[in-house]
Amino acid sequence: MENEVSAMENDQGQQPPPRRLSRRVRRALIASVAGSAVLAGVLVLVPVLRDDGPPPALGPSGRAMAAAGAGAPAALPDLAALIRDRTGHLRKHPGDEESWAVLGSAYVERGRRTADYAAYPKAERALRRSLALRPGEDGNVEALAGLAALANARHEYRAARKWGELAVKRSPKRWTLYPVLLDTYRGLGDRKAAGRALERLRELRSGSVVLASAARVFQGRGWREDAAAAAADAVALAETPAERAARLHRLGELAWERGEPAEGLRYFRAALRAEPGHHPSLAGEGRALASLGRGQAALASYEAALARHPLPNYLLELGELQESLGRESAARVQYDILRGRVEQGSGVGINEALVLGRFEADHGDADAAVRRLTAEYKRHPGHEVADALGWALHRAGDHEKAAGYAKKALDKGPRSALFLYHRGEIERSLGRDGSARRHLTAALRVNPYFSPLHAPLARLALEALGEPSSGPAPERPTTPTPLPARET
Repeated sequence: MENEVSAMENDQGQQPPPRRLSRRVRRALIASVAGSAVLAGVLVLVPVLRDDGPPPALGPSGRAMAAAGAGAPAALPDLAALIRDRTGHLRKHPGDEESWAVLGSAYVERGRRTADYAAYPKAERALRRSLALRPGEDGNVEALAGLAALANARHEYRAARKWGELAVKRSPKRWTLYPVLLDTYRGLGDRKAAGRALERLRELRSGSVVLASAARVFQGRGWREDAAAAAADAVALAETPAERAARLHRLGELAWERGEPAEGLRYFRAALRAEPGHHPSLAGEGRALASLGRGQAALASYEAALARHPLPNYLLELGELQESLGRESAARVQYDILRGRVEQGSGVGINEALVLGRFEADHGDADAAVRRLTAEYKRHPGHEVADALGWALHRAGDHEKAAGYAKKALDKGPRSALFLYHRGEIERSLGRDGSARRHLTAALRVNPYFSPLHAPLARLALEALGEPSSGPAPERPTTPTPLPARET
C-alpha cells in the first residue's frame, strides 16, 4: 500500500503535513470528473447533505472541492493542493476508498488541464484501488464516475459509457453524473442518448453547468442560435474565473464557427483575461487571428497554447497554418512533433486515432488513414469520425464509398463548414456538379475562414465548376479539374 501512494506522489516534491478533512466534508465532497472538450473534465462532487452552521474557511484543497461541487473548474494551484492533501492522507489511511476516488478524479482533471499524460495511469490506479476497497455494486459511485471521466479523457467512449451508465444505475438522481455521460454520448455519436441525458440533467439541476451542457448538445445538433443563447446564459451565471473562462471560450468557438472571427476573438480574449494561460482560448485566438489574416500573431497564439498543452489537434492546426503561410519546413517540424505526441499518448492509453487519421489523410498515407479510421468508426461512430473517414477514402481514391460517410457526417452532426467542404469535393470527384456546387457554396457561407488550407481550395473548386448551366448538363469525366497540389 505504501508503494502505491509513493508511486503516485513521486512527482509532487516535498509534501506538507496532511490535514484530514472531517467525515461530513469528505462525504459531501467526493469527486468524479467530466470528460472531453471545453466543459469536459471538471471535478464534480456529491452535494452537501446537511448544514451544521456556517462552513469553515476553506484552504486550497477545500476550494478545489467546493468549486467542483458547484460544477466549476478548480483553479490549478488548488487542484495541485488537493492532490497533495489526499496523497498525504492516504499514506496514513490507505483504506479510505473515498479519498482514493477523490485523488483519482483529481489526477484526471490535472491530466486534462495540463497535458500531464503521466497523470492518467496514476488516476487509474487510484480509482481501481477505490473500487477494490468498495466495489461499485456496494455503492462506490464516485470511483465508477471517475473511471468514466478517465475513459472520456482518453477518447475511449465505449468504456466511458460502461462506467458512466453503471454509475447512473446505482445513483440515478446524482446530477453530477450526467455531464460525464453527455460527453460520452457525443463521442459515440448517440444523439438520442445525449438528449435523454440532458433532459434528466435539467430535471435535477439548473445553473451554469446545465446551460453549458445544453450549449454543447445544441451545437452538436446544428442549433446555433440555441447553443449561443445557452452559452451566453452560462457566462452570466459563472461564479469563478476558471468557470468564466470556460464559458467565454464556448461563446468564442460558436462565433468562429459561424464565420464571425472578430467576435470570436473578443470572447477568447475575455476568457484569457479571466484565466491567463487558458490554452483552449489561446488556440481559439490563433484560429480567429488566422481568419482575420493576421498570420504572425496567430502563430504566436498557437505556440503559447502548445507551451501549456501540446494537444495533437493544436499541432495539426499550427502545421496547416504554417503551410498556408509558405513555411513548409516549419510545418513538417510540427507534424513530426504531432506523431511523437500521439505515440506518447498511446503509451498511457490515449486514443488519438481521429486526429492522426485526419493528419495522414491530408499530409501522409491516405490508405493508412482509411485503415485507422475504419477501425475507429466501428468503435466510436460519431459524426467527426464519419467525416474524417469519408475524407480519407476520398484521398485514397474511393470516392463512391467516401460519399456515404460524408452524408452520414452531415446527417448526424452539425452543419460544419469543414464537413460541407469535404462532401462538396467528394461529389465533385464523382461528377455531381450541382450537388458539389451547393455544398462548397454552403461551406463558405457557413464559415469563409474554416481552414487556412482548405478554404482557399474550396474557392478554387467553385471557380473550376463555374456557374450552373441553364440548359442540359454536358457530359464530363468524373475526374475533376485538378487543383494546385500541396507539398506533403
